[in-house]
Amino acid sequence: MKKLLIIGAGGFGREVLGYALDIKRENRDWELYGFLDDNPDALDNYNCEYKVVGPIHDHIIQEDEIYVCALGDPKAKLKIGRDFKARGAVFANIIHPTARIGRTSVYGQGLIMCPYSIITENVKIGEFNTINLFSGYGHNAIAEDGCTLSSHCDVTGYAYLEEGVFLGSNVSILPGVRVGKYSRIGAGSIVLKNVPAYVTMFGNPAKVIC
Repeated sequence: MKKLLIIGAGGFGREVLGYALDIKRENRDWELYGFLDDNPDALDNYNCEYKVVGPIHDHIIQEDEIYVCALGDPKAKLKIGRDFKARGAVFANIIHPTARIGRTSVYGQGLIMCPYSIITENVKIGEFNTINLFSGYGHNAIAEDGCTLSSHCDVTGYAYLEEGVFLGSNVSILPGVRVGKYSRIGAGSIVLKNVPAYVTMFGNPAKVIC
């Protein structure tokens, strides 16, 4: 049985801890061990039974460990995840018991699916993706590595998220729309047209604001 280490002891890391503990023991091949965080005091003000067991930046990969990257920022998540993986780390998929994955869909390692999230049919999800509460992908959607969906997001059929896209809460991506790499879509936005790379959009309909 491997030891699960959560990378990042911030707010989302603590949420992921709870979701991981919801998975029945017979359905997992790891036991929770603790957090990695460069701030050793990150959990001091919280009632948490698991501790920060070491920093992220100089962690030595161990064969008896498995990891999950609980960082919200796509760039940081991909940088750390890829660095760990290049040094031999294996990443767990934390899929909450209430989440659903269609039988024809595929996904990479490091996937986090929060309660009531969904991947429907013929969806392709890359590595280190996060799908938060009540969010999901419609049929034939694609998400490259490192995308983050905040809560209540709807990525509809045939939509395409390039690497490192971040969606704020309650964002809707209309069918067939492509969102360029590392773009950020503000909370509550509805995206009607293709989005360039490296921009921030907000509104209904969503427009580039920077």
